[in-house]
Amino acid sequence: MPDSLNHFEDLDTLQAVQQNLQQIALQFELPSDTAAIRELYETAEELVSHLAPDPLTLARVAGVLLVYQLPDTDSDEVRWFKSELQNCPDIESVEELIDSLSRPDSL
Repeated sequence: MPDSLNHFEDLDTLQAVQQNLQQIALQFELPSDTAAIRELYETAEELVSHLAPDPLTLARVAGVLLVYQLPDTDSDEVRWFKSELQNCPDIESVEELIDSLSRPDSL
């Protein structure tokens, strides 16, 4: 029974994350339909599939990928981020990578 409860919690979390991503996409005038957001989330899942990310970390990865869809984003930076994610040895490294993106000294 606890597994089914966790499943429903995971579905609720997934739905909340996807709704928030849709709202952010609308603000940035990016594709915000359900299919686009689902694809973005699935890409995030694939990039960290070698780890067992918690829902918040997965949401943060998806959020960064969403922002990287903005027109002025350098495609090399997107490739770099995806490569770094795939090479992260643990969740803490993923969190540090995401945090480093907003620090002025990171680049």
